[in-house]
Amino acid sequence: MTEKEKKAAENQKKKENHIEENPKSSAKKEESNNEPVDKSPSPDNEKLSADDKYAELNDRFLRLYSEFDNYKRRTAKERLDLFKTASEEIVVAMLPVLDDFDRAIKSNEETNDSEVLKEGIILVRNKFKGVLEQKGLEPMDSQGKPFDTDIHEALTKIPATKKKFKGKVMDVIEKGYLLNGKVIRYAKVVVGS
Repeated sequence: MTEKEKKAAENQKKKENHIEENPKSSAKKEESNNEPVDKSPSPDNEKLSADDKYAELNDRFLRLYSEFDNYKRRTAKERLDLFKTASEEIVVAMLPVLDDFDRAIKSNEETNDSEVLKEGIILVRNKFKGVLEQKGLEPMDSQGKPFDTDIHEALTKIPATKKKFKGKVMDVIEKGYLLNGKVIRYAKVVVGS
């Protein structure tokens, strides 16, 4: 190498060292010298940044996956707890009816008056029915209505005595019930044909 080339290489090294020590001041000097600055990343820098991006995205994915997995576990646990305690409200509402049955049994042992016993049973039944209706239970009124497969279950068909009874419910064997508008027990009926 010639003397000029050696000096140019030393100057270049000094500039590089100065840039590493104080990149802001060197950028200002380069801009002030109006020398073109090569800001294009080298292949090594591109690879590092791609690796960094991959690591960052992978980390974000793992965090999101973990959060979702925790969410699934938590909701499954809450759901199980809800199933365990879902009937609590109805059971608490039925406790006074159970108390009334206990009192009726005790009263039955002390008295022989069948009329009083009958009246007590009717009162307890009405209370029981009232509690269930408060919770959304509705009995179906099927007698004489057209047969509907959505709410009725036909046990048998009998010949209709009159033409107006054809295809209608002639007799209700077992009453059907709705809970908040949803069928929970189909009415078992006899249909006229």
